[in-house]
Amino acid sequence: QSGGMVDTDSVETETYTIEGPDGNSDEIELPPGLIDLLREEDESRETVVGDMAIVSFVQQAHAAVHHTQGEPSEDVVAIEEKARELFEDRIGITFEQATGHSH
Repeated sequence: QSGGMVDTDSVETETYTIEGPDGNSDEIELPPGLIDLLREEDESRETVVGDMAIVSFVQQAHAAVHHTQGEPSEDVVAIEEKARELFEDRIGITFEQATGHSH
């Protein structure tokens, strides 16, 4: 329903915690229904949240290397390559296959 007032109060949410190697943590609140839209039958919601995180990070790295003015530094190129490797290890396909995006 676009344009009208939608009642979001009835949409339940769940909190996911992200913990870093130094022990610091952050929380993200998401509607489980949103995660379920993206989830394969055998995947946990936590796996979907992790998958979405790595997809987002690789997209940002890709943009930093391929869609900004000037030449990226070797460090940034190496970081993007590593992120792609980690993406492929986790998701099982290349970033290009996942996005239909190639240069």
